[in-house]
Amino acid sequence: MSSNRMKKAALQYHEKPTPGKIEVIPTKKHTTQRDLSLAYSPGVAEPCLEINKNPEDAYKYTAKGNLVGVISNGTAVLGLGDIGPLASKPVMEGKGLLFKIFADIDVFDIEVDATDVDKFVAAVKAIAPTFGGINLEDIKAPEAFEIERRLKEELDIPVMHDDQHGTAIISAAALKNAIEIAKKDISKVKLVVSGAGAAAISCSKLYMRLGIKQENIIMCDSKGVIRADRSELNASKKQFATTVDVHTLDEAMVGSDVFIGLSKGGIVSTNMLKSMAKDPIVFALANPDPEIDYKKAMKTRDDIIMGTGRSDHPNQVNNVLGFPFIFRGALDVRATGINEEMKMAAVHAIADLAKESVPEQVNIVYDKVNLTFGKEYIIPKPFDPRLIYTIPPAIAKAAMDSGIAKKPITNWDNYRHELMERLGTGTKIIRQLHDRARAKQKRIVFAEADHLDVLKAAQIVSDEEIGIPILMGDAEVINELKQEIGFTADVEIIDPKTKEEKKRRLKFAKIFWEERQRKGFTLLAAEKMMRERNYFSAMMVNNGYADALITGYSRNYATVVKPMFELIGKEEGISRVAACNIMLTNRGPMFLADTTINIDPTAEHLASITQMTSNLVKLFGLKPNIAMLSFSNFGASESAQAKKIGDAVKHIHNNHPNVVVDGPVQADFVFNSKLLKDTFPFSKLNGKKTNVLIFPNLDSANITYKLMKELYKAESIGPIMLGFKKPVHILQLGASVDEMVNMAAIAIIDAQEKDRMINQKK
Repeated sequence: MSSNRMKKAALQYHEKPTPGKIEVIPTKKHTTQRDLSLAYSPGVAEPCLEINKNPEDAYKYTAKGNLVGVISNGTAVLGLGDIGPLASKPVMEGKGLLFKIFADIDVFDIEVDATDVDKFVAAVKAIAPTFGGINLEDIKAPEAFEIERRLKEELDIPVMHDDQHGTAIISAAALKNAIEIAKKDISKVKLVVSGAGAAAISCSKLYMRLGIKQENIIMCDSKGVIRADRSELNASKKQFATTVDVHTLDEAMVGSDVFIGLSKGGIVSTNMLKSMAKDPIVFALANPDPEIDYKKAMKTRDDIIMGTGRSDHPNQVNNVLGFPFIFRGALDVRATGINEEMKMAAVHAIADLAKESVPEQVNIVYDKVNLTFGKEYIIPKPFDPRLIYTIPPAIAKAAMDSGIAKKPITNWDNYRHELMERLGTGTKIIRQLHDRARAKQKRIVFAEADHLDVLKAAQIVSDEEIGIPILMGDAEVINELKQEIGFTADVEIIDPKTKEEKKRRLKFAKIFWEERQRKGFTLLAAEKMMRERNYFSAMMVNNGYADALITGYSRNYATVVKPMFELIGKEEGISRVAACNIMLTNRGPMFLADTTINIDPTAEHLASITQMTSNLVKLFGLKPNIAMLSFSNFGASESAQAKKIGDAVKHIHNNHPNVVVDGPVQADFVFNSKLLKDTFPFSKLNGKKTNVLIFPNLDSANITYKLMKELYKAESIGPIMLGFKKPVHILQLGASVDEMVNMAAIAIIDAQEKDRMINQKK
């Protein structure tokens, strides 16, 4: 994008539709006079009196515990310099937005018109009772050091100058991993730092805690190397004054192992880079232009490990990996500060996370086939969903262990689950799926494992111990793909066409032929069918060689479902197999049926589909509230479509009176509770939150779920097969990796449930 287009787009983004990037939204009801009397006068007096008696109750009755002040005087705005408090406001609002979207922390941005340290500190102290924590931002050095030191001493809430410590924490995590990859001894590493501001000083101090020796650090400012014989050094710079006989950045770089750039773009030449030691580590963090261009650096040294501050290159050292989650953990235990122990806990948590398998959604966001720990992936990506439930617990524990937590955490599993909830709609049900599958793992066949995305889904299922994958397909192709994506687990690979599987293939064919010989099948035809992976996979499940099966990624639905009907068959008492999709919406999970199987079901079939869907909802620990949809409401139309819905509802009301179901009803009445109550006060859905939608035919169901998925980006789990005797589930053509992982979890839970039902009957 050209600079002019970028300028126009940026200004328009900040101006429309509402100026700025953040707003305040009420968290309590405020529609009635009673609501307002509780929110303000006279009701508000009660929490005021309680807080007056016990100041800690402010965390109980106000938003203080989840509110951070982002405070600046605009004297050192990144890339812009001293632009003053008012001009810095868009940056502070942006910081508030990041706090919210990454860690669900609310922010008031405060721009203080004061450059004098005493006046600035006094202003912040005066407003500190408002906040649970304070994030200092874009304040120039050396004033920033004194301001942070005094506020930390004089306040009993977490205070952190992110420009110093955020960069230090993230770069230290990256450095820890880079040194490990380069196989260097951290105590002998020679480090050059370009820049001597707040960030550079803080980074260097943290690196020393990590194991870098102070005598091995050479720091440079705009005048050259910071040497002990320079007379104009302030106290901060004096800490890093060296007696080594080097005077310029060029000289300092010779033989160095690590370069940390916190200065300005273009100051490192290719000759400087060539002069560094073997396997050099270069973090060129100046923004927007690094100290040396990434492509130029990579071309100059093929042994380099490089990071920048930019998102368009590998290894982005981005403060958003740290500050939201550090404050999250600190707030959650009501820490009285952010100490060195908490910073180091963040360093190790971030560094360790980079060594774990990367969720596929992260690969998708960054358009990568597979991110794995190595030279181009030494720190996690900012949009890694694991950050929120990995870093805050580490911070909280460090605060507790160092004795500054007022509200210690006692149940860490619950805390992690609470953190996952902050990720947004849908995470709870997905977490529940994976946890339940993990509790009693089952063997699951991936029938198309010689496709890259299917194999990546199997890898996640294996790595996260959701289940035990069995990989079906061409073994040579699968092994090549496994190597490509770093799938190292020893898992079973089966190709039904090979001579190794001949014995089992013939066994399956004989069983199938004996069951189907009076339906036109010959033994020869059965043997031929068993060379086809879907038939072979289904027979594996039928005969106990596997517990569950997912297929359908690369073939149309009708082709894949045919062998399942021929081999698997329906559960006892089920008249019609159906399918349901779970849509993860902003009002919670919605169960939609039948989305893929029955084109025009009868009233009897609709009643059966409703019962099966109801049981599925209960499987997730939810209470089903079912709307049977139509174009008309409660008998208003005599059309055949509306009438069959009415007959199905009547059948359920008569035979299953405890099921909350009603219809035929139009969709707008289902989701507008006032409209439903005012117009149809007799409906069983009144006062209930509808979470199941049953459609009159396949047209309406399939169209609805696909519109929801594409237009509103509602995540879909499914189609989940209902009514098969065995746990087999058929994917949509071209399903995403995440969808396949979720479907694998569903299949495993299905297997667990079928085992439970069998054991109950014994």
